[in-house]
Amino acid sequence: MPQSSQFRLLAQRRFAPFFGAQALGAFNDNVYKNVLVILATYQAAQYTSMAPALLTNVAAGLFILPYVLFSGMAGQLADRFDKADVLKIVKAAEILIMALAAFGLAARSIEILLFALFLMGTHSTFFAPAKYGLLPEVLGETELVGGNALVETGTFLAILLGMLAAGLLAEDGRTNVITTTLLGVAVAGFLVSLTIPRIGAAAPSLRIDWNPWTSSWANIQAARESRAVFLSILGISWFWFYGALVLAQLPLFAKDVLGGSERVVTLMLVTFCAGIGIGSLLCERLSGRKVEIGLVPFGSIGLTVFAVDLYFAIPDAPAGVNLSAMQFVAQPGAWRVLMDLGLIGMFGGFFIVPLYALVQQRSRREVMSRVIGANNILNAVFMVVAAGVAAIALELGLTIPELLLLTGLLNALVAVYIYGLVPEFLLRFIAWLLVHFIYRLQRRGIENIPGEGAALLICNHVGFADALVISAACPRPIRFIMESSIFKIPVLSAIFRGMKAIPVAPAKVDREVYERAFQTVAKELRAGELVCIFPEGRLTPDGEIGEFRSGMMRILEETQVPVIPLALSGLWDSMFSRKYNAVWRRWPRRFWPKITLKAGTPIPPEKASLQELRNAVVALRGAEP
Repeated sequence: MPQSSQFRLLAQRRFAPFFGAQALGAFNDNVYKNVLVILATYQAAQYTSMAPALLTNVAAGLFILPYVLFSGMAGQLADRFDKADVLKIVKAAEILIMALAAFGLAARSIEILLFALFLMGTHSTFFAPAKYGLLPEVLGETELVGGNALVETGTFLAILLGMLAAGLLAEDGRTNVITTTLLGVAVAGFLVSLTIPRIGAAAPSLRIDWNPWTSSWANIQAARESRAVFLSILGISWFWFYGALVLAQLPLFAKDVLGGSERVVTLMLVTFCAGIGIGSLLCERLSGRKVEIGLVPFGSIGLTVFAVDLYFAIPDAPAGVNLSAMQFVAQPGAWRVLMDLGLIGMFGGFFIVPLYALVQQRSRREVMSRVIGANNILNAVFMVVAAGVAAIALELGLTIPELLLLTGLLNALVAVYIYGLVPEFLLRFIAWLLVHFIYRLQRRGIENIPGEGAALLICNHVGFADALVISAACPRPIRFIMESSIFKIPVLSAIFRGMKAIPVAPAKVDREVYERAFQTVAKELRAGELVCIFPEGRLTPDGEIGEFRSGMMRILEETQVPVIPLALSGLWDSMFSRKYNAVWRRWPRRFWPKITLKAGTPIPPEKASLQELRNAVVALRGAEP
């Protein structure tokens, strides 16, 4: 099957009906939510005496409260039963909820409208574990990032269109048009869901715990099986804290700070959501169709930089009152405000798509939906806290621009904390930068590296950046064996310790380190991991491939695993090699030079010899360009 584009999934039955059903659901959610918020902001007196600022944050809190209460049960149900069946039942319930919302709009009852909003939150709570849990079951390894990107793009495109529709419907004000739209979309979503193929239950013998607290705790425990998964969920939850806080303030930000009308609110929301969609779609291209967590730090940088810039882009005083969208964009600085909102959204896409893909990739199928349920619980807690923080901050006198600035600064602190806990994210970012902005990396034969199971990778050793280049090219984590003296170099020590590199020393220098290295390698290979060794044992002094040392053969004697030969070329003339001894001569000779990593066919351990393995690497590399 061609791998040229993620959009091919939209023509396949395993993905298209599910995509359509979830997009229609997101559209309906946002038509209803935003009609309610806009009416509460601009026509509050007709519905309630509650202050618009308070009502906006109460509505946001009510929508996400079910995620806290019911996500435990939702995750278990999606694992216990066929996820396609769960999605169909949830879509049928949406029709009934929209009928209740239609009654609330006709009666102008804020109580009924808020209750329907709570039920829509409940609907989304039970939809999400089946939605995200289904993706890794119907998509291949190289499709996971693209599929998640499409889902996030489709979701935010639906949000965008829902916001546009909500603005038009709220401005029109005719209840019958609003209710017809809500009910019609709900019915359409249900009909589309009926064509989602069944895939079977992941854990058919699972006993459902109907207690919201104990079931939620069980889901969180399932998520904690993998530290990387759990910390990724915390990262996703932080993004929803950030996003919920920013989005909840946009109506009042547009009205009171910028002097805009309902159309300006819609324009700003559209810009933000379009940015997320663009960022999500770019993830597949930037990640090379693998789960590239190096994009996560890149995303977090943008979330802070453009939130801070948004604060400084805000005018000292509104340019008018009730400005139309065209009047607003004609004001000085308006385009900078919109640019910041769009870029916040785009970098948010870079941040969240790899995290979702990593959670799906590294969770067991039997507990996948429960892990997603745990994610929803923590997302909801963070979003409820965001609503509370916003309400308290505004009550204490903080202005909306100051609140947005505080959110951007907090994001920087949270990012530093997360990457301190999981250096893998930051290291992947460094590797990603290296092969996208310093070099042009060509990958050849990477499919020879197994998608699962143990293997020993061997490669020529050209420069200090070799491990980072290989790591960036490989879709799986790798444990590198490195000379222990490297761990004494300050910056490199931090990088390679973060990569969990295995230090080794010559037996005559440090016998204990030597033996411990082989024990660690054997343990990793028996656990089904990838281990990479540079058999020359040192950086090449002349650009040629030196003789291979015998330590590699001891590894194969103790652990019978296939050997994957690798060859790097194009790095000898780089600043990371030993071609130039003087520091001032190590600056790059060419702009964005091309480098190549080739992977050869696996060599069975029983057929491996030092000379044969060296010949394989030499043949792969060919002449050094």
